[in-house]
Amino acid sequence: MPRSKLPPPLPPETRTVGQLVAETLKLYGARFWPSLSLGIGPALLGVGAAELDGATRVAVVLGAGPFVLSASYAGAVALVQPIGRGRYLAVALVAGFVAFLPICVSRLWIFPGIYLLVLAWLALVGLAVPAALVERRGLLDALRRGVRLAQADYVHALGSLATLVITIFLTGLVLFFLLRELSDQALRVAALLALLVLSPVFVLGAALLYVDQAARVKSGPRPRRTRDADVHSAVEPDGPRSSDAEVEP
Repeated sequence: MPRSKLPPPLPPETRTVGQLVAETLKLYGARFWPSLSLGIGPALLGVGAAELDGATRVAVVLGAGPFVLSASYAGAVALVQPIGRGRYLAVALVAGFVAFLPICVSRLWIFPGIYLLVLAWLALVGLAVPAALVERRGLLDALRRGVRLAQADYVHALGSLATLVITIFLTGLVLFFLLRELSDQALRVAALLALLVLSPVFVLGAALLYVDQAARVKSGPRPRRTRDADVHSAVEPDGPRSSDAEVEP
């Protein structure tokens, strides 16, 4: 019996969170080796954050960490769309430092709700990186554009990033349980490989999120649903919102 074809994906301006994740994995598979290389920096950063301590750890995580993550994100954007080089890459790295710094802070100091705050900040500001690269904007202009892109559908932006994080976390958790019987040294190697393989999922998804949000801005504001969905009130069925034509019996 022939297998039925999957329905085509929705256009970016109406793409759901689940479809964004699916398209991210599809892109990862189609451009596997370039995508895998995006995980080198984050993997080394994760190992350094785990192995170092004291002032050295703080300096590496807070000083180099945001730039490492920004470079990985910029590489992901380049796999999705043509980008500007030179000064625009420098602008993107600085904008990325602003966006990713809270993530690096969360590797050093943890308090209840910090991860939600970090994702909320990244969803609001992080799109400045592709804005600088794709639209070739200056720093302040890119940051303003990133916020505007996020506001086009902030629920979609935050939900997409959160879903990507959850997907990576659950996959990493499965790998941990599969490898938990190994020695400490083997676990470190496994953690490095897991970060190498899984971290590109996040930056590729964030790059596709830019496409979604830019399409939403271009298509104009989405229509808001009214609280009553245009249904007459049960208390005042003939209220001032609308009138029903009288029908002769």
